[in-house]
Amino acid sequence: MQEKKEEDHQQALNNLSEVGIDEVGRGSIFGPVFSAVVVLTEKNKFTLKQLGVTDSKKLTPKKRKLLLPKILLLSSDYGIGQSSAREIDKLGIRVATELSMIRALKKLKEKPSELKIDGPLLLRPWNGIQKNIVSGDSKFISIASASIVAKVSRDNLMERLEKKYAGYLIFKNKGYGTREHLSLIKKNGISKLHRKSFLKKSDLI
Repeated sequence: MQEKKEEDHQQALNNLSEVGIDEVGRGSIFGPVFSAVVVLTEKNKFTLKQLGVTDSKKLTPKKRKLLLPKILLLSSDYGIGQSSAREIDKLGIRVATELSMIRALKKLKEKPSELKIDGPLLLRPWNGIQKNIVSGDSKFISIASASIVAKVSRDNLMERLEKKYAGYLIFKNKGYGTREHLSLIKKNGISKLHRKSFLKKSDLI
């Protein structure tokens, strides 16, 4: 009887899912902002923690790439969304980031009963229960997993765009406004995928 109770308790724990969402590329000056949402059971959260899942910023690019297929395999569900440089310029970065998150959430098979969001900002268009967690990617495996999925997905896109937008070292800077990147914009001009609203602040427009 005791064993049955423990089994039922374990089964209930396994059925409880944690849903985490995170974005990447918010501070970049080139290309889209990406968001990912990951749904994990208690059991699979533990497994991913054992495999080394943590805040994507604390992992090497190689380690993130190795973890990505494991996260996708162990997640009950996941979604990836993005918002373009044009949308960022038109709507502003916060609204565009929210849009990328909603696009990721719409790819889930079921609406989450509760959403854990990295950072202090509410996802305003979301009408479900949400919890904001500052430094959530180092506190919750679901958010850490989402940060890895978003980061690797965006980095893969930057690798592909490197060929099309040669002359900006996109593969190296991943679209962020390094001194080298800004000097290359001065030399080569602004491409279609540069965020003009961001470049106004750096006096390049």
